[in-house]
Amino acid sequence: MIRAILIALRAITRNPLRAGLTVLGILIGVAAVVIVTALGSGARDSVAGQIQSIGSNVVIVFPERAQVSGARGAAGSGGRLTEEDGKAILREAVSVAAVTAALRARAQVVNADKNVSTSVVGANLAFFTVRNWQVTSGSPWTESDETLKSKVCLIGTTVKKKLFGDQDPVGRNVRIGRYPYRVIGVLETKGEAPFGGDQDDMVLMPISSMRARIFRTPPGFAGVLMMSATSAETTDRAVAQVDAILRQRHHFADDVPADFRIQTQKEFQEMQAVIYNLLTVLLVFIAGISLVVGGIGVMNIMLVSVTERTREIGIRMAIGAREADIRTQFLVEAIVLAVMGGVAGAAIGIVTITALSKLLEWPMALSPVALTVAVMTSALTGIAFGFFPARRASRLDPIEALRHE
Repeated sequence: MIRAILIALRAITRNPLRAGLTVLGILIGVAAVVIVTALGSGARDSVAGQIQSIGSNVVIVFPERAQVSGARGAAGSGGRLTEEDGKAILREAVSVAAVTAALRARAQVVNADKNVSTSVVGANLAFFTVRNWQVTSGSPWTESDETLKSKVCLIGTTVKKKLFGDQDPVGRNVRIGRYPYRVIGVLETKGEAPFGGDQDDMVLMPISSMRARIFRTPPGFAGVLMMSATSAETTDRAVAQVDAILRQRHHFADDVPADFRIQTQKEFQEMQAVIYNLLTVLLVFIAGISLVVGGIGVMNIMLVSVTERTREIGIRMAIGAREADIRTQFLVEAIVLAVMGGVAGAAIGIVTITALSKLLEWPMALSPVALTVAVMTSALTGIAFGFFPARRASRLDPIEALRHE
């Protein structure tokens, strides 16, 4: 076998340009497979991290317009969630660990001569537990701040950079709308949200203070209710309990569409998994086409090589070479060509992955298993597309082959 490999290498080096063009298709196919595999893995890890950044076992309740007799209700008849709904859920749902009401609005936040348009979120203290959001400097507000509607807030790192740069904002005032608010803390960095948007571009304050000054609503009104299940295993049970409690409070039967909608992290994960699996399948299919095209190139070149070396094949047969020896010789040559393309493609793929990882800031990495499979695929391509030329060479008539010029 080693002798066959040496003969194959010698035959390939006789015409390096043709050999290089032959392996180009394999090279592109394997590089594509390697890059797609790493991209898919990196994308999934990145999205999984973004979904996890939402919080721990999060369940979110959104208001919906109720349907009556198959028709949408009139304008203004949309569903309404309240803080009392959240308290009832926390009291009665044994699979729910924490609940917070939340409101969100856009507002202009000003510090001296700097200003920024950002999201202002009003929430209860349980927001920090539900979203698993830590405070890197300063501290959260207190229950008395919620009761007194204190003008205090915490800011995300993006807002901090825009308004304060490298300065410490804790203890300083910002103006939100017409009102001065004291910054009591800076939130830890969360990064991009699962469906886009900077989670750190926000100002967080007690929901009572937001209702009183920034986003005037009826008492107890909640834009959404966010809650954390006691564990990942009890999330489905928590959803069922929340659904039953809200249906009872809002007077909706089990078989009637309610005025709220419940979503969980699990649904986000399943949605993202479907999208990325479809994308991966599509890209792998395209990469597979490249491998087939490369394999056809190897087969064509090997057929040309058989034609060019017909007399050489006749001489080998005349001095005792068997059909199996000739077949092995050309099959090994096809495999060597394909593996050369596979190794080169893997190397280019690794370089590209390193560059893309820095550019996209994704934790992209290619596992040794995926790398081995990519190179093995190129070898199998060489076997599949090199077999016919090798078989044709082994079936040549020795006398006719010796007459060939």
